[in-house]
Amino acid sequence: MEMIVDSHPGGIAVIRPIGRLDLLTGSEVRQHFAQAIAAGSRRLIVDLAEVLFIDSSGLVALISGLKTARLAGGDLRIARPNDQARLLFELTRLDQILRPYPTVEEALAGY
Repeated sequence: MEMIVDSHPGGIAVIRPIGRLDLLTGSEVRQHFAQAIAAGSRRLIVDLAEVLFIDSSGLVALISGLKTARLAGGDLRIARPNDQARLLFELTRLDQILRPYPTVEEALAGY
């Protein structure tokens, strides 16, 4: 899985995974979250625009990132989920915890 991480002022990192977020890539995604937080970005935005598919292991990776960010005094937000991801968040009620934002800019504005 390719991953692009953009740092922003105020301890914010926008993380853009590209491909599938599943059992094979979940640990890699968790590592990127941990690295961003260790580098001082406690507020994470995960831009899902180029994620083609998310399974339960992908959800675990996102929840793990949220937990790691909150333990560091930050937060994790989801931006631009596709229809499959949005439906998965709704079915699991994770949209109550990982509130999806329609754009990265809107997710950034909340910080």
